[in-house]
Amino acid sequence: MKILVTNDDSIYSKGIYKLAEAAKSLGDVTVVAPKEEQSAKSHAIDIKNGLNLEKFDLGLGLDAYTLSSTPADCIRAAYFALKLDFDIVFSGINNGLNLGEDIFYSGTIAAISEGATLGKRGIAFSTYESNFDVVIKHFDEIMAYFKDNNLFEYNLIYNVNVPKDPRGIKITKQGSTHFDTRFDNIDGMYFQRGRPRFERDVENENSDVGAIHENYISITPLNIDRTNYEVLNLLKNK
Repeated sequence: MKILVTNDDSIYSKGIYKLAEAAKSLGDVTVVAPKEEQSAKSHAIDIKNGLNLEKFDLGLGLDAYTLSSTPADCIRAAYFALKLDFDIVFSGINNGLNLGEDIFYSGTIAAISEGATLGKRGIAFSTYESNFDVVIKHFDEIMAYFKDNNLFEYNLIYNVNVPKDPRGIKITKQGSTHFDTRFDNIDGMYFQRGRPRFERDVENENSDVGAIHENYISITPLNIDRTNYEVLNLLKNK
């Protein structure tokens, strides 16, 4: 298996080093990651400016590159500029969970979504801040779950979130983080602040947020097709 590894925390993140190292047990690994942090950049790409694509020594004995752009552009550069032949995208390990509405903002998830536009499989790995070692501890278990349940026969891309002390794995849907958002004015500048309220989503059956709150590894099948087919069918039949 040929694996492309990226993230949105930059090539210097401990999370991408850990993920690339773990992925080596599954196949041939190449890393293409942002030169600078791109958190919450969603699926942005840069079509106006020249992009700097450089070799990088990750210290793992594999080919690695940095790109002066977003995670989505890293996938595009790997495919269109480097002409890499890869089967799957591993994105992460993100230094922070990507649950509920975070899916809209996440550069980590945008990377696997961009891969899906090219017909590539993908897994986004996210966890609590600095919780990378727990993800690695359960990495083989997660990958075995994918294999044993033939998950890629049903869907191209999946969002995986890992709690601090996992007690199992659940297949989940996108929930809601119930984030308490506020804008704090500090010296004339507004800063977005707040905190998630995971406990409010526990009764949302099979949600990713509820699973993490109850210490389960959450695996959510995602789709890049934004069409609301229920409404489409209703309107077609009017």
